[in-house]
Amino acid sequence: MAVQERRRIGVLGGTFDPPHIAHLILADEARFQLDLSSVLWVLTPNSPLKYDRVISPWEERFELLSAAVKDDPGFQISIVDIDRPPPHYTFETLQIIIQEFPDKEIVFLMGGDSLSDLLKWKNPQQIFTVCSEIGVMRRPGVEINLDMLEREIPKIREKIVWIEAPLLDISGSAIRKRLRTGKPVRYFLPPAVYQIIEAKQYYQMIRED
Repeated sequence: MAVQERRRIGVLGGTFDPPHIAHLILADEARFQLDLSSVLWVLTPNSPLKYDRVISPWEERFELLSAAVKDDPGFQISIVDIDRPPPHYTFETLQIIIQEFPDKEIVFLMGGDSLSDLLKWKNPQQIFTVCSEIGVMRRPGVEINLDMLEREIPKIREKIVWIEAPLLDISGSAIRKRLRTGKPVRYFLPPAVYQIIEAKQYYQMIRED
């Protein structure tokens, strides 16, 4: 009997500045727990929510993200946001991806910190309309007020699926700060990402985060 192809794709977006092991754990656990055929990593050149922060050039982040996912055939990088002018709103990105994969169910993946800030996003209700599910991984110290979110986005609970994963307090901003101050980051990062950062001395300049 032929094995039926899984028809669900996970979409994980972000600046990935830099991509770290918590990103990979979220993607891998989501793929397993939510029965996804693959995870599409959407690299955004600039985030509308990070307009007050200097973000590394997308070319550098693309290089690092490519190194992070290159050994896993279930991970793919999308440049849908790189190929179109800003601003890059998630609900528009998802609409384009749905057109690219008309025969797939789209499962949007996010961390609990992103869910807690969801009402700051542009047209967040449309994200829940176009996606079959929203996979959320909890973040340490992040409180999520689902009652408040439900008032603004009715039936939001019906779309959320919680992803069980280790609660790792790792963020791109913390890694950048450690690099600038000479603290070790080797085990915060995929080995290939760490090697590139060390070889090219990325994140060594003082920047405002």
